[in-house]
Amino acid sequence: MGAGKTTIGKPLAAALGLAFYDLDWYITMRYRRSVSEIFAERGEEGFRDLERRMLHEVAEFEDVVVSCGGGTPCFFDNMDYMNTLAETVYLKASAEVLAQHLRMGKGVRPLLQGKTPEELDAYVRTSLAEREPFYSRAKHIFDITLLDSLKEVDKSVARLRELLGL
Repeated sequence: MGAGKTTIGKPLAAALGLAFYDLDWYITMRYRRSVSEIFAERGEEGFRDLERRMLHEVAEFEDVVVSCGGGTPCFFDNMDYMNTLAETVYLKASAEVLAQHLRMGKGVRPLLQGKTPEELDAYVRTSLAEREPFYSRAKHIFDITLLDSLKEVDKSVARLRELLGL
């Protein structure tokens, strides 16, 4: 969460002439409910099950770049499944950079609602520590910095293309 998956994924897909899918957006369009609403109705467990099913659906599409939610790799066999089908990339950032991105972001994230800045920082540190073992199983690890300008995003996309040999 907050690593810049969509921020980098969209221009990467455009540069490669591929379609871009954000898994949360796809879920929202398919179910005509926001992720927040689905969380409220089904709880995290219900959302994660739905997320897994939608991941499998999107994985059937050809010539796409997919940005999955920050929790997606951590549930069920999602990380193994993604690694079997595609080139996977972990956009790695420090907890401080992730928290900064989340503070800059405009969207409402169900797991962050109502948190003070200090609680957000603590949540990011704890979540990153818990999720790192899953993330680090990606085929590629790509260190990012603060994505605070279009120039930084463009440089990151170019570096990622180089890493992937594209």
